Amino acid sequence: MDARPRRAERVDRYQRRHTWLGFPIAVVYKAFDDRALFLAALVTYYAFVALFPLLLIFVSTLGFVLQSHPEIRQDILNSAVGQIPGIGTTLKQNISGFKGSAAGLAVGGVGLIYGALGATQSAQAAFNHIYAVPRNLQPNPIRSRLRSLGLLFLLGTAVVVSSGINFLVSNSNGISHQLGLGLKIVGYLVDLVINVGLFSVAFRVLTATELHLRDVFAGGLITGAGWELLQAFGSRYVLHEVQHGSALYGVFGVVLATLAWIYLVALVIMVSAEINVVRGRKLWPRSLMSPFTDNIDPTPADLVVYESYVRSHRFKGWLGIDVSFNPPEPRGGEPRAAPD
Repeated sequence: MDARPRRAERVDRYQRRHTWLGFPIAVVYKAFDDRALFLAALVTYYAFVALFPLLLIFVSTLGFVLQSHPEIRQDILNSAVGQIPGIGTTLKQNISGFKGSAAGLAVGGVGLIYGALGATQSAQAAFNHIYAVPRNLQPNPIRSRLRSLGLLFLLGTAVVVSSGINFLVSNSNGISHQLGLGLKIVGYLVDLVINVGLFSVAFRVLTATELHLRDVFAGGLITGAGWELLQAFGSRYVLHEVQHGSALYGVFGVVLATLAWIYLVALVIMVSAEINVVRGRKLWPRSLMSPFTDNIDPTPADLVVYESYVRSHRFKGWLGIDVSFNPPEPRGGEPRAAPD
């Protein structure tokens, strides 16, 4: 026997016995099965479309509410755009001169509804796909959009609170200098808790299956922490890419950096959803060679996953789907036990 298949079999047996290796492999395999990279790209498109109308509405609202307090308005604007690492400064330079107007609110509102609803709808479709929810059990077009609107209201409230906290603890205003280090740390922790809770609720609301907080908390925690880390450590990289890209491509460099930043966030969300479903449904270990060949010794998790992929395409409740398995015999020639 060739030494390479034998080594692969040894690694496969090892990862099946050890969760610390088998679990991340199962998450990666599930992500590739679900094409999580493409799902993240779809969310990125709609989120990018919603970003600039959102800023337009934000600046217009500040112009109306804080028209007589330009310093406070500028401090809040600095804090808000600062949450988009690297590109925030460039965005601020292009929108800081914009004044509040009814036309700006109207145009921004239409663009925001299109982009925000598209982002939540695509995220909803992605989560249902990841959880292999049959099409007949997914909400109809009206219910799905009502669910998305409810989440958007929650998102808007959380963004306002989060922006307020970031405004208080940031170094771009006089208030932060009056706060001690301890209070600033508490502020960041509160912001993290809000983000974890927000993403956990989003996983529950946007998935058309019964999920409890324990089923989505791990993904919410990873997404919330990932968001904070991307803001803290990703800003230098994105800023470098913006400066380098602006020199080469001008405004297109800013657009590319913005898309890259949003895509990273969307990818973290998709991977967190994969972690939720693999952990909640115990979909590990997987066969190490399952993505590469049909000649595998499938694990029980493999059989559950492949069956769910087939059943997820049921469009009507009165459609019957029967799934059977006939995997190849093991190399050793011993008969395979019939799957349950």
